[in-house]
Amino acid sequence: MLIPLSNPDITEKEKSTVMQVLDSPDLALGPYLKKFEDSFSSYTGLKYALGVNSGTSALHIILRSMGFAKGHGMLTTPFTFVASANVAVYEHGDPVFIDIDPYNYNISIDKLNRFFEGTYRPSKNHIKTDFLMAVDVFSLPLDWDKIRIPSEIKVIEDSCEALGAEYKNKKAGTFGLAGAFAFYPNKQITTGEGGIIVTDDEGIYKAVKSMSNQGRGESGAWLEHVRLGYNYRMDEMSAALGYCQMTRLDEILDKRKSAADRYRKLFEGNSFFVCPTVPDYVTRESWFVYVVRINIAWISKLLGLPNWISTYQMPDIIEHKNREEWYTYLKKARTVLDSLLEKLSKKGVQARNYFSPVHLQKFYKDLYGYEEGDFPYTELTSCLTVAIPFFSNITLEQQEYVVKSITESALELQNEVHG
Repeated sequence: MLIPLSNPDITEKEKSTVMQVLDSPDLALGPYLKKFEDSFSSYTGLKYALGVNSGTSALHIILRSMGFAKGHGMLTTPFTFVASANVAVYEHGDPVFIDIDPYNYNISIDKLNRFFEGTYRPSKNHIKTDFLMAVDVFSLPLDWDKIRIPSEIKVIEDSCEALGAEYKNKKAGTFGLAGAFAFYPNKQITTGEGGIIVTDDEGIYKAVKSMSNQGRGESGAWLEHVRLGYNYRMDEMSAALGYCQMTRLDEILDKRKSAADRYRKLFEGNSFFVCPTVPDYVTRESWFVYVVRINIAWISKLLGLPNWISTYQMPDIIEHKNREEWYTYLKKARTVLDSLLEKLSKKGVQARNYFSPVHLQKFYKDLYGYEEGDFPYTELTSCLTVAIPFFSNITLEQQEYVVKSITESALELQNEVHG
């Protein structure tokens, strides 16, 4: 059996609508783009929505519209898709990383609040930090009521993975000055490639609308440009696909929740892996991927990891005198992870590690001098997390095979280590 990591939920309705667009003269800036944007304004309850060609583009021009530039710092997590941080570098500013909570994988609220108080300073960049890129990792909203955000901090909500999620009955993407969603084929809904910006701020909306369309002014005159802009427009075929998907959003979210619930039951009693948990503050679940974590107790026993790792008692930063030892532990854990992924591949189960630490990407290490030990919770979590096949129409039979295969693979690893 071959089971893909993801598979978009496309029906004949979507196909028919896209074909109608292809039979029309409106392949860009047509009526479906407005319908798609209006569907997001209605869904989020925000005044403005702007479709663009990717979630990355959305985050970029939101940040630029707020005046982020050289000399500015943007707080974010190192455990995310690299675009969440890259957009700061695009504008010649700096991402300022805050380590994560090892249980929910979002930015650590404790460390974030301590940063605001001046008692947590892991960053190598001692610059003015007045922007926060708040990422809803794996579709889980932040616990917003616990964050003590100073008034001068400008918040962008990166909800690219969290369409449909709700925090205390308020929709993800609506907690900052602007929010962004993305629609890659593994997301809740897809436009192939695409993203959208939502905001209540008229100034932000006018700026991002202009920047997404080559910097054109409000008049829309064809060759008149009032600012530096980009070709970040969403095409009409993508918008038509997205609009149809939005009419089915509740159905899609329900199917994905059912699939997540089935996985949770199938993994009950499994000592090798820990399933994601949903806090009480989440009043609507929205599943992007299904990421299981290798049980820290099991892998610690397997590899002989020390108690301060197995109980998540790492310091904020690993001291330099201990970094070689820390790197050795990470390397051992990564070897187990890589072996697990290889075994799953041979069994026909696509699986991926989510995420690789942003600060340890080569160009970030080259640019800022980051090393293993700078953000220990992110680094360890990255060695333990596995995204397994997950999509709206995954069957119980497929899920049973996935759980059987990953459990068998863990047993094989255990036997190989212990002989």
